[in-house]
Amino acid sequence: MPTTTAHDLDRVTRRLKALSDPHRLRILDRLRGGERCVCELTDVLDEGQSLLSFHLKVLKDAGLVTDRREGRWMHYRLNPDALDELEAFLASLRRRTSEARWKPVCCG
Repeated sequence: MPTTTAHDLDRVTRRLKALSDPHRLRILDRLRGGERCVCELTDVLDEGQSLLSFHLKVLKDAGLVTDRREGRWMHYRLNPDALDELEAFLASLRRRTSEARWKPVCCG
């Protein structure tokens, strides 16, 4: 990620916010094994279908998961492109930090 635009940072921010919840991390962990029907994810949260739907919507809006309908059931899976983008952004921070030399800007 050579130059990070405001749009890129907005997208990364949405994704990192979506990752900041333990319920959503548990959902993503379950999806790591492949696509799952929403009925297979209900046991991830003890608080019912409506809370699961809320968290899945947050993950979908952040682009971390994709869905598809099969009959009356929704199936969810991880979006590898979004994960690759986050990984690249974090790696670019590491590279920039290790390559940067401390130079005071405000005083000399």
